Amino acid sequence: MGLEVHFLFMFTEMKKNIPSAQFGGKIRALRQRLKLTLDCTARAAGISKPFLSQIERGLAMPSIASLKGIADALGVAVQYFVDAPSEQKFVCRVEELSFFEFADTANSFARLTHKSGGRRLEAVLVRFPPYQSGPADMPTSAEEEFLYVTSGEISLTLEGKTFVLKTGDSAHYQSTLPQGWLNNRSTEALAIWVGTPNLL
Repeated sequence: MGLEVHFLFMFTEMKKNIPSAQFGGKIRALRQRLKLTLDCTARAAGISKPFLSQIERGLAMPSIASLKGIADALGVAVQYFVDAPSEQKFVCRVEELSFFEFADTANSFARLTHKSGGRRLEAVLVRFPPYQSGPADMPTSAEEEFLYVTSGEISLTLEGKTFVLKTGDSAHYQSTLPQGWLNNRSTEALAIWVGTPNLL
C-alpha cells in the first residue's frame, strides 16, 4: 500500500483521469517494439490473452495488480504507463497533473514527482472518495511512507490500531507494518503520500 500528494487548491484543476486508451496504447506500442506476442505477454503477466487485447484497445481498465504484471512482463516500471505526457525535469505544474485510476479501487492518483536522474523519492496526490478504502494489493517498493491530509479525514490503521487523521495531520511509518486506510466520511478526502524508494 502507499499513496500520496494533494493540495486542496488543486482539486478543481485535476478532474481529468487518464483514459484506458492511454494505458492500452503505451502497452501495445512497447509490446510490439519488443516483438512480443499477445499470448506470450499475457502469460508472463498472469492474465488472459483476451483481457490483454481489451486493455490494449482501450476497452478495459487493468487492476493495479494486472498493470504491475504487464509492466514486469515488458521489463518496465508501472510508472512507464501512468506518467503524465508533459514531463519536465524539475517542476510539476498544477495544470499538467493528470489523475489515473485502477479497476480495483475507487481512489485516483496523480504523480507529483519525476523519475529523471535516478531519483528515489516519490510523491503522489491521492483523492479518497467518501466511504472508500484503499486497494489491498497496492504494489510498492517503498521502505518509508509519509501521509499528509490536506482536506477531509482519513482513518489510518497500523499494526491493528486505527488513527483518525484530520486536515493538517500527518503520519510517518515503515512500509513493512500491516496497514490500511479508509475515508469513513461523506465528503472526499485529499492527501499527499510520499515514499522512498519509489511507490510503483
